Amino acid sequence: MTATTFQSIPARPAPVNTEGPVAWVKANLLGDWKTTLSTVIVSGFLLWYVPQILNWAFFTASWIPNFEACRADGVGACWGVVAEKYRIIFFGRYPYEEQWRPLIATILLTSLLVASCIRVFWKPWLPLLWLVVLAAFFALMYGKVMGLTQVDTDRWGGLPLTILLASLSLVMCFPLALVIALGRRSNLPAIRSFCTIYVELIRGVPLISVLFMASFMFPLFMPQGLQIDVLIRVLVGITLFAAAYMAEVIRGGLQAIPKGQVEAAATLGLSYWQTQRKIVLPQALAMVVPGIMNNFISTFKDTSLVTIVSLYELTGAMKMGVNSDANWRPYIMEGYLFIALIYFIFCFSMSRYSHWVEKQVNKSKLR
Repeated sequence: MTATTFQSIPARPAPVNTEGPVAWVKANLLGDWKTTLSTVIVSGFLLWYVPQILNWAFFTASWIPNFEACRADGVGACWGVVAEKYRIIFFGRYPYEEQWRPLIATILLTSLLVASCIRVFWKPWLPLLWLVVLAAFFALMYGKVMGLTQVDTDRWGGLPLTILLASLSLVMCFPLALVIALGRRSNLPAIRSFCTIYVELIRGVPLISVLFMASFMFPLFMPQGLQIDVLIRVLVGITLFAAAYMAEVIRGGLQAIPKGQVEAAATLGLSYWQTQRKIVLPQALAMVVPGIMNNFISTFKDTSLVTIVSLYELTGAMKMGVNSDANWRPYIMEGYLFIALIYFIFCFSMSRYSHWVEKQVNKSKLR
């Protein structure tokens, strides 16, 4: 027998760490020479502009509600315009001494929206709670009950109006969009044609046109002496507009369901509505959660267009309050930035909630 000589294998290099901040920077910012060059260029711009922006927005800014202090040399942003006009921005033309009413109404409605997004509150009594809170909202805003003075809807404005239009239009447009999406896939030509015409007609015009028609043209076709409040007309217009877009999002989810599942449900003796409720819709809606939330965010921002029909929501109330005062008019940009921050907080919150919903509905796919 020949003796075998042991030969050691050369040591291999240690595995590269693929987790942690350093690994992320190497993979995403310094991956190759093109990525590294882009990182250096963008970092240079940030190092040059970010300190200037921070200096203007915070370090040299004026925070007191005094327009003369904002005109001093070396003063950056004038956030005093927000401190001076915040009540007009938040509550619009609502009577000054009665603004505690929209404050309480907004807190109630916002709390209800937050509670509706938490699973522990998904109980059979939640729809009843919606009715109670909405009744309390309108009672506080309109008055004429429990000794409250009457405030017509044309004086509502600011944040309460924005949240009211966005929340009610989204709640009402979803079931309507669901029916329209199912109608577009119906085997009945009349229903399918009607739903198609509705979607194409609404999507073919901008929201401003819909609001203009609902506010100014629609009353011309009403019987003599019959008037519908402008807030209701605008709310219906936004709802119909949002429903057309959401119907197409839901229809995309319906088309993604394999036909074999519907045929299997038919062989089990399930009716059309049982098939849609138990098999098709749960899967279809789970697939299009990002699209639905994107439509929600778009509708929330589109409420700013109601200014054209003399309803001064958040953006309109800010413009009205600042432009009506010549001393603060030069600082309207700070007002727009403040409004943008409010919109960002709401929209970012909806976006994060959408990610949470996606994770919940996709748990079954991760098993």
